[in-house]
Amino acid sequence: MSGIIVVDKPEGITSRDVVNIISRELHEKRVGHTGTLDPLATGVLVVCVGKYTKLVDRLTALDKEYIAEIKLGIRTDTLDITGNVLEQKDVSITKMDLLKAMASFPREYAMEVPIYSAIKVNGKKLYEYAREGIPVSLPVKTVHIYELELLSFHQDLVTFRCLVEKGTYIRSLIRDLLNNLGVIGTMSHLVRTKQGNFKIEQACSLEDIQNRQFSFLKAKDVLPLPVYQLNDAEYKKVSNGNEIALDLEDDEVLLVYQGEEIAIYKKNDLLYKPTVMLI
Repeated sequence: MSGIIVVDKPEGITSRDVVNIISRELHEKRVGHTGTLDPLATGVLVVCVGKYTKLVDRLTALDKEYIAEIKLGIRTDTLDITGNVLEQKDVSITKMDLLKAMASFPREYAMEVPIYSAIKVNGKKLYEYAREGIPVSLPVKTVHIYELELLSFHQDLVTFRCLVEKGTYIRSLIRDLLNNLGVIGTMSHLVRTKQGNFKIEQACSLEDIQNRQFSFLKAKDVLPLPVYQLNDAEYKKVSNGNEIALDLEDDEVLLVYQGEEIAIYKKNDLLYKPTVMLI
């Protein structure tokens, strides 16, 4: 079995758990997800199965949309509601304060990675340092925030939508947004609603997979690439990973033979060369 599955990850399990469940259910060792969701988070988790695991890096690079909830007046060590409470205090802000903060929030900035994350420093995961109480300098990465929209504000709960590039920690985004307001809060809920063109409305549940009530997507369904049908001679060359001459203007093309997706080739001068082999 090979293809791409859009899963609606339930709360309380890891992205790795989802991969393991799918691997067991489909009897396929080659399974990989394309962007970690914390156990607290739910929503779109794009999973590649079989030969399509070769597309994991490409799909991981897609922008992601989230709807997040903030509980004001509480600060935790994990930056979400599952962590140990470090501080509690009353917060007094208005809807206008939030709107102004979101409008002025930088769309590109240096984000400090949360200590409870799987990023490695000197070969050791950050959360391992945290659990062992070992001080460590937290990495900083430049991130892009494309959209930031307030959805609701009621008493001590704030809900907002954001569209961000890969690798953006929403827990850290919340921390930094609230720091600009001079208040504290923590992430209490998170849903990934979109990844690239994958939408939560397309997603299936783990129960759907267990009951075989799902459909695989293919590369042609998820990548904006022209499709080229190989003839017998061209297929022989491509199946060996050779360069081929194609009378095309496109920079990159998905090659198909007798209904099967074979490879993604990229133009290099006068020839097309393999970037991803799907056989």
